[in-house]
Amino acid sequence: MNPFRVDIPEADLADLRHRLSTARWPAQAGTDGWTRGVPVAELRSLAQYWAGGFDWRAAEARLNAFPQFVTEIDGQPIHFVHVRSTREDALPLLLVHGWPSTFADFTAVLADLARDHHVVVPSIPGFGFSTPVTGTWEVSRTAAAFVTLMDSLGYRRYGIQAGDVGAGIAGAMSRLTPAVTAMHVNGPSAHPFGGLSGTELTRARRFNDLVATGLGYLQLMSTKPWTIGFSLTDSPIGLLAWIFEKFHAWSTTVDHDALLTAVSIYWFTGTGATSAEFVHESMNSPGTWEAATAPTGFATFAADTGIRSLLDPGHQVEHWTEYDRGGHFPASEVPDLYVADVLEYFSAFQPGEIRG
Repeated sequence: MNPFRVDIPEADLADLRHRLSTARWPAQAGTDGWTRGVPVAELRSLAQYWAGGFDWRAAEARLNAFPQFVTEIDGQPIHFVHVRSTREDALPLLLVHGWPSTFADFTAVLADLARDHHVVVPSIPGFGFSTPVTGTWEVSRTAAAFVTLMDSLGYRRYGIQAGDVGAGIAGAMSRLTPAVTAMHVNGPSAHPFGGLSGTELTRARRFNDLVATGLGYLQLMSTKPWTIGFSLTDSPIGLLAWIFEKFHAWSTTVDHDALLTAVSIYWFTGTGATSAEFVHESMNSPGTWEAATAPTGFATFAADTGIRSLLDPGHQVEHWTEYDRGGHFPASEVPDLYVADVLEYFSAFQPGEIRG
């Protein structure tokens, strides 16, 4: 286990700026907004900010404000942040990102969570600084590696907070070890049907629209990840468009600095293609989305599609909260809501406060 600091060479920054400044832009006819994907005007503006306004060194400093390490598990370098609480008996929390997220999503909430919890934030193999990739990685193998990571840190009992494919990893971990005491998941989803009204009807319509027009990215990465991988590796504009579309579709507001921090990490580490490979392997592996065995609380944010009457019709889930702000990336979008919800849920599992 070795200490790690993010330190991108200046030559890589210069290369990125050059590629952005010499990009070729397509012609787009009509005024269809976002219905056909990212509009040229929107992306050009964001690319110009990436090249001349976004301060990567400031983002790098924010990342390096937290202790980071790299260890080897199952032949794979695993990068992670580890912030210990001043409360020695604190319940450890593992925070697991999804796609197209990175460990950087959680930097806005680490200090607040660490008041009551020891916090561990790994990068999924093939994402960010968990490179180079050795062999084939998907949800189940990653779950086993993260169980090993938590065990190596001396944590025999811990909670997990996750969303997106990270929720699949969390669920798989709960099936592997009783050390997973509880889970907290953001953005649950289910197929809608008739008889809904109000907020649930709005979520249902959003889900139907996602199925009809918003899953092209998943179809491509689940079937032909190599094809899109070339663009994600060689073109910063291609990578930016691929990820920007998802931030726009899955969020109520898009913080450009948070978005560009994530995109920059994918770019500098060359993990656009390897993250697509991870999605492919996970979507084509049996058991990826099997039910978790640990108690689970849910938080549904404004841009999510989770519908309680479908997922929890009997209201048997003890912790289900819904918010009118935020979306797929709540730790960076609405850190105040995220922290409050996570701390409230896991407070019942702290030592001395365990549910009987």
